[in-house]
Amino acid sequence: MVSGICTDIVVIGAGIAGASAAAELAAHATVTLLEMEGQPGYHATGRSAAFFAPSYGNEVVRGITAMSEPFLRNAPPGFSEVPLLRPRDCVFVGREDQRERLATLRADIPVLEALEPGLVRERVPILAPDFPAQALVDMHGGDLDVDALLQGYLRLFRQRGGEVFTNCEVTTLVRRQGLWLVSGGGVECEAPIVVNAAGAWADSLAVKAGLAGVGITPMRRTACLVDAPPGLEIGEWPMVVDADEQFYFKPEAGALLISPADEIPSPACDAQADELDIAIAIDRVVQVTSLEVRRINHRWAGLRSFAPDKTFVAGFDPRAEGFFWLAGQGGYGVQSAPGMAKLTDHLVTGATLSGNFAGLERFVDAVSPRRLL
Repeated sequence: MVSGICTDIVVIGAGIAGASAAAELAAHATVTLLEMEGQPGYHATGRSAAFFAPSYGNEVVRGITAMSEPFLRNAPPGFSEVPLLRPRDCVFVGREDQRERLATLRADIPVLEALEPGLVRERVPILAPDFPAQALVDMHGGDLDVDALLQGYLRLFRQRGGEVFTNCEVTTLVRRQGLWLVSGGGVECEAPIVVNAAGAWADSLAVKAGLAGVGITPMRRTACLVDAPPGLEIGEWPMVVDADEQFYFKPEAGALLISPADEIPSPACDAQADELDIAIAIDRVVQVTSLEVRRINHRWAGLRSFAPDKTFVAGFDPRAEGFFWLAGQGGYGVQSAPGMAKLTDHLVTGATLSGNFAGLERFVDAVSPRRLL
């Protein structure tokens, strides 16, 4: 039992959202980070598609992602020994009947540029001769080294004096005499501020604190790895995404990562890949390519947690003093982590937003939990 920990802030959840926020907060306060699993990043963070897509998400998500991009492309000295982001285009493709959808995407997301279908097929030669009918390209995308980003933040957190406790599922979360009493997994601590970065468990953690949730819904997404087409060098292929997001595929460690881009409501759990979802993913890709899938090399699923409006939730809950939400990252949590961490630090400690993060203040109302209450 580790008891009597007195700290300024307890962050619950050591995925990329909690770890990055804890690292930034630790520059201005004493911070304790609790993780219910045996290692940080076990759930959504460790199962990410690991792709940076600035065109992904609604206007608020894209805005915060844009402010995170300079950090990901050029991390501060000593943060990571390897690049966090390696360039890779993202191509949105559509059949003839999806032209209107692609037109809407281009109108909503100015960064997208038209790309000749023939050029797409040159770059991804397994695509069928008559597919796509139209395509758009985002030339600002890239592969993210998710583990390097997570470990960089955890290292920074520890350098700033923070403590991480794993295998600590919170069982008690009570406000008494101006402090939150937090216990679980043999750890007991108290702090005036608690940051709820529990991902799929964010609403259930709020219930433990005596609060109704704000509607954070975990959604299962499935992916698998299959052999690359024989005789083809796939390393420079773009990520290929269906206009209606019915599938996507991209190179991954010499293989092809394929997903049906599913969003299936799920209880908070250790998500597992469903055989039917894998079959759907393969079928959708095979229909528009010459790919022959003889075996599945690896399969997995993760939970992407969304607020009802699919916008981040970050801010103090007006119903309980010192209870801060950092939830609803959906599928954008990794690529937006630097910006969301800085915004959290600003909202909790009053830290100044400067440099590439100046201007994040304009998103405060859009991400506030008040909008959901």
